[in-house]
Amino acid sequence: MTDKHTRTARDLLDLVGGAANVTSIAHCISRLRLGIADPGRVRTRQVTDHPAVLGVVEDGTYQIVLGPAAVDRVAEAFEKLVDENRVSVKGTDAAGTDAAALAARGAALKAAWKEKNATPGKLLLRRIADIFVPLIPALIACGIIAGLGATLNSLALSTHSSALTGIVPVTTALSQGFMSLIAVFVGHNTAKEFGGTPVLGGAVAGIVVHPGVANVTHTPFGHLKPGQGGVLGALGAALLCAALERWARRRVPDALQMLLVPTIAVALSGLAALMVLMPLAGVIADGIGNGATWLLGHAGAGAGVVLGGLFATLVMLGLHQALIPIHATLIEHQGYSALYPILAMAGGGQAGAALAVYLRARHNPSLRRVIRSALPTCVLGVAEPVIYGVTLPLVRPFVTAGIGAGVGGGVVGLFAQLGLTTGSTAIGPSGLVLLPLLDGTHGLGPAALVYTSGWLTAATAGCAATYVFGFTPAMLADLNSPPGDGNRSFGLIRSDSR
Repeated sequence: MTDKHTRTARDLLDLVGGAANVTSIAHCISRLRLGIADPGRVRTRQVTDHPAVLGVVEDGTYQIVLGPAAVDRVAEAFEKLVDENRVSVKGTDAAGTDAAALAARGAALKAAWKEKNATPGKLLLRRIADIFVPLIPALIACGIIAGLGATLNSLALSTHSSALTGIVPVTTALSQGFMSLIAVFVGHNTAKEFGGTPVLGGAVAGIVVHPGVANVTHTPFGHLKPGQGGVLGALGAALLCAALERWARRRVPDALQMLLVPTIAVALSGLAALMVLMPLAGVIADGIGNGATWLLGHAGAGAGVVLGGLFATLVMLGLHQALIPIHATLIEHQGYSALYPILAMAGGGQAGAALAVYLRARHNPSLRRVIRSALPTCVLGVAEPVIYGVTLPLVRPFVTAGIGAGVGGGVVGLFAQLGLTTGSTAIGPSGLVLLPLLDGTHGLGPAALVYTSGWLTAATAGCAATYVFGFTPAMLADLNSPPGDGNRSFGLIRSDSR
């Protein structure tokens, strides 16, 4: 008997035009991301109306919001169905001819579609985000283990337990192993993303964290320190390595490519990293850290209002992951990112707004069903189903959710301004799931109290603002009209309407 995720995958495959219309398949924490050959063959209205779908985003790729509980299994079943379908048509000349013609026509349509919906700056930010997104699971794991280690260390100091004292070095090794080499992973992913050989990107990024860097004294900027510049230095070095590799492949004879191309790429980019990129990236990283400290110390409340209130807009545009390098740099330098908990207030505002919509749409069972499904994941830290399935399609609740998030961000920022800074030791989770990953100037306990207070304030303010200001009389009448009397449309957001 077919399970519900396979049925969902089969339904979606038919609605997006079949396997021949799918050029790529990927997924993130809540969205199934599809490359589409011919967008005209996609029945978006039916996709949006599917019971398992929380929203649709057309922006470079065709993104179907399914929520974190379902996306993994639906994506797996979807990919399997596509593979089976493509295998079944092999050997049929007519089908092969039709598929080739479709691919040629779809390639032209896709190019036009991308040109319409993408800008160079937006695409660059997404490519940088794609470097760091695969690292998030490891960052989460290491952050949780680091939090556990800090708790055990506090217990060991208070109880004088030799057993706990012996465990602390183990948790430290488990949590810091990845972080000590994160530059290498960043270099690997950078080269892969920008057309180079991944292992060469990792090799040149490894120079950044190599202890022998301390012995390099003859540079235009003086002595170097291992890890100077961190992930930013690794990013720049691997990006240059990929560019040099592509340049060398066009000029080196085929017989010598295996020997000379990697040597040229690593040697020249590595030299540039030591002489210029590491010192420069170190200055930038210090500027980020000092800038964040100054901002929160002098204008914490105002900065919290602005950052918390606007972050959901970045999520809507899919650009929020471009902030990952900044968070990673702060974690490297300070042990936590003080900006991340403020930005996480966006989830509280969205949760409150969704609750208000639920209360106001008493006679709309389909919308209330979406909210019942999406709201728990929002509380636990994934706000996209609420954004794309509830608040953004209704517009006004999205704005009032931002107001709530700004109020919550202002609370967290105010505490930072008063000297009680709250930060996150990892990135990825938000909502209440972020609690074990918190740290700050006064440790986990006060940080968790500040964060929880801010999040609940954001949710309360978002709910109140949405309940009072989130609807016009006409909106309420439409939301609560019988299904046959109105044109209810939830969850469909097109990039060309933003």
